[in-house]
Amino acid sequence: MKKSTITCDMEGRILTMNEGAEQIFGYSKEELIGKKRVSIFSPGEIVLQNVAGWLEEAVKKGEYVGKTYFIKKSGEKINAKIRITPTFANGKKNDQTGYCGVTEVINEEIDVPINFTTKLIKGLAITRMPFTSASILPILAVGAYFAGVSDGLFNILNFVLCIFGVLIAHLGVNVLNDYFDVKDGTDEENSDYFQQISGGSRAIELGLITLRGTKKLGTILTLIAIAIGGLILLSTNSANITSVILIGLTGLFLGYFYTAPPLRLVARKGLGELTIFLAFGPLITLGTAFAIFNGDLASTQEHLINCLYIGIPMGLLTTNILLINEFPDMKSDKKTNKNHLVVTFGKKKSRWIYLIILLLSIISTYILSNKVGDYLVLVPAAIIAIFGGYIFTVLYKKYNTRELVSANWGTIALQAIFCITICLTLIF
Repeated sequence: MKKSTITCDMEGRILTMNEGAEQIFGYSKEELIGKKRVSIFSPGEIVLQNVAGWLEEAVKKGEYVGKTYFIKKSGEKINAKIRITPTFANGKKNDQTGYCGVTEVINEEIDVPINFTTKLIKGLAITRMPFTSASILPILAVGAYFAGVSDGLFNILNFVLCIFGVLIAHLGVNVLNDYFDVKDGTDEENSDYFQQISGGSRAIELGLITLRGTKKLGTILTLIAIAIGGLILLSTNSANITSVILIGLTGLFLGYFYTAPPLRLVARKGLGELTIFLAFGPLITLGTAFAIFNGDLASTQEHLINCLYIGIPMGLLTTNILLINEFPDMKSDKKTNKNHLVVTFGKKKSRWIYLIILLLSIISTYILSNKVGDYLVLVPAAIIAIFGGYIFTVLYKKYNTRELVSANWGTIALQAIFCITICLTLIF
């Protein structure tokens, strides 16, 4: 019986495979080596539930041996015995560089039960729910601002509805973005993405959902968000309704056409980054303010301007999340004409764009502190300067390596820490 032997790096990217692997799985070496990850062979739910545990045991004990089933290129099920061992390209005295998996087909029906927790994680993976903090935290900041100014200024019901409405809208946009990235070939070309950070959810590739199912789910979520928006309008001050409608529709428009043709804003040399800044910054904070303020916000210039300035640094920091996640995806994005800023200027020059955005976020936070008359707001500015400065040094040195991943995670953490700190300072 032929055995499949496949090696991969620490992220699962396929490095080598023997003839047995080609015969067992039905793929040629040219299709997979350097282009796909070993997760292509397993059902997505098994990947989510079991693979991390298998790899952990392989590292701790030197090997993992077990039984599972795989899916051939043709869709046929393969019952198999597997053995996974860690690999050390530079010798065992140095750091681990990947894994080696040996697969042997067996004449035994294998069933891998999927638990309820995995099904929940599947939903999180498909919708990329963890990333919704980027849209929820600005809403909380506006609520904190009005709570800190005085009682009775905002509608609590609409505040809660804004959180749920924007959450659902963000999930819908995430799913539709994945749909269009798969349909236009962007995800197919990308094998360099950082797992869980860039390159989309990979839910379709893992078989967690179909392309058609993705479009359906995205549409349903968007319709639910619109319905929640309708509920918000029912209890919005009449003077603010037009502004709420215009901002809400603008947000949905930008979110949909971020990846959708014919506009495909993400591919238009900076328009994608501008879209993220507006959608996750001023549009959310102003939209929330108009929706929850009990009076005519347009005639209350002080609150209107303050809510605008709350959104600017938040939008800028979220833009940097997008920007730094474009670094590992640059080569594949270029192939599909996804001409964002990193493709347009290259990785080396784009480092300075990241720094400029950091500086703008510090300046706008300083202006915000003056506008609200609260110098505690300078604490978040200091966080950007110190933590953001450290992240930039990592980006500066590691911009063209896989070690950049720590800066990607750091940028996500910076936006969250900044927003939470802003909320606390505005309340107190």
